[in-house]
Amino acid sequence: MCESYTKEKTMELRKKHIGPSCKVFFAKDPIKIVRAKGQYMFDERGEKYLDCINNVAHVGHSHPEVTKAAVRQMEMLNTNSRFLHDNLVQYAEKLTATLPEKLSVCYFVNSGSEANDLALRLARQYTGHHDVITLDNAYHGHVTSLIDISPYKFLQLGKEAKKDFVHVAPSPDTYRGKYREDHPDPAAAYAEEVNQIIQEVQKNNRQIAAFIAESMQSCGGQIIPPAGYFQKVAELIHKAGGVFIADEVQVGFGRVGKNFWSFQLQGEDFVPDIVTMGKPIGNGHPMSCVVTTKEVAEAFGASGLEYFNTFGGNPVSCAIGLAVLDIIEKEDLRGNATKVGNYLIELLNEQKEKHPMIGDIRGVGLFVGVDLVKDRKLRTPATAEAQHIIYRLKEKRILLSADGPYRNILKFKPPMCFTMEDAKLAVDAIDELLTAFEEATGSRPEVPVPENKVNKRKVSSDVFTEEEKTWTNHIQENTSNMNGNTCGQENGFHSESHAVTCKRIRT
Repeated sequence: MCESYTKEKTMELRKKHIGPSCKVFFAKDPIKIVRAKGQYMFDERGEKYLDCINNVAHVGHSHPEVTKAAVRQMEMLNTNSRFLHDNLVQYAEKLTATLPEKLSVCYFVNSGSEANDLALRLARQYTGHHDVITLDNAYHGHVTSLIDISPYKFLQLGKEAKKDFVHVAPSPDTYRGKYREDHPDPAAAYAEEVNQIIQEVQKNNRQIAAFIAESMQSCGGQIIPPAGYFQKVAELIHKAGGVFIADEVQVGFGRVGKNFWSFQLQGEDFVPDIVTMGKPIGNGHPMSCVVTTKEVAEAFGASGLEYFNTFGGNPVSCAIGLAVLDIIEKEDLRGNATKVGNYLIELLNEQKEKHPMIGDIRGVGLFVGVDLVKDRKLRTPATAEAQHIIYRLKEKRILLSADGPYRNILKFKPPMCFTMEDAKLAVDAIDELLTAFEEATGSRPEVPVPENKVNKRKVSSDVFTEEEKTWTNHIQENTSNMNGNTCGQENGFHSESHAVTCKRIRT
């Protein structure tokens, strides 16, 4: 493919015309991507990269059926939802069929941020209340109303940035959180934290409109809430006169494999009042949706304000949405997420037994986090090491990101066509890099791993590069300069967090 500009020219023009707060991956040496197919992306030189992070290209980059659906409808008609069109109602019918029965009313919008913003409006109109409970490290979008309820964002500005109507509950993290895997009932303990917030809010003559949570926290570090947590919180929130909003923007549409929606991991007895969707819904096409109950929708309509969205639910978007749903079913992508995800977790757990730096493996389906630590007992985040690994993986043409409050979680959330071969390629590369680190630092696992649990591998001399030889010094320099803050270290995935106060891309 012939490109209009060289990579250098593209970088120069981007610097000139694109806002400086719009960051790129791998800032030291950004990648110029010119095409993509399935789970692979290609740069201007034709180099192929394995994409382990793109949950937007849900059914695979440039899927022909999605492209055909878009072109076919665009050639015929694209207009707004004030005109009758079958695509809108067909898509709404098919989408709501994947949800519990009471979630039956759709509002189509254009991005996850727009969906979450509308969800707040619905909640406040229905309840007549204003305050919101959110989770620590949560991220729900980039518009002002959502920055306000996203500690992942607003706490970088200082604690005073939290609005009075926003109340932050602890993230239900059973690895590094307040209540851990050894607690007899972490779900109840974390729910009680929400209860204490409700009591305090009501003492101050305020009322809760909504509790909002990502069904599994992504930017917060691949956190999977303990079973029963959402049920207990929903009961408390309903008793306080509020509603429960499940944010599925990152993790919906079968990514967890056995369920279509991640909130369903909590069990059939949990049904949120509002569900928001985005990213994977259109496989890269800008569309999103809010689904709620008839009661919430009727209260919103009773305000007297018409809700109209120029592009939301247009015929082209709905045609694309229908194609995505069809592909998930026809190609059994949920089954693939389960099969490949289980294999990926198995491979990573083998590496955990081999490498002390791997503190925890957590995930479901094709949503998996690798928590890197300096010390397993203390669970000290290995931030600089994680940043180094994602750069070295990039050199091996594997794209992975690091996130979480300390940017030490390696995040797997690839296109759903990711294969077992892809999983092995990525894990073997991580194994190679960690082995090289152990060679460089002289560190070794305390307990040898049984031979049948680890692929025996001799690290070749070309793996142990000059960069690896200086890795120890590199890590020590960054660690000594950090004191909990890695802003001095330039890296590709910029961060922003109250734990690590630097700029971060949400991926």
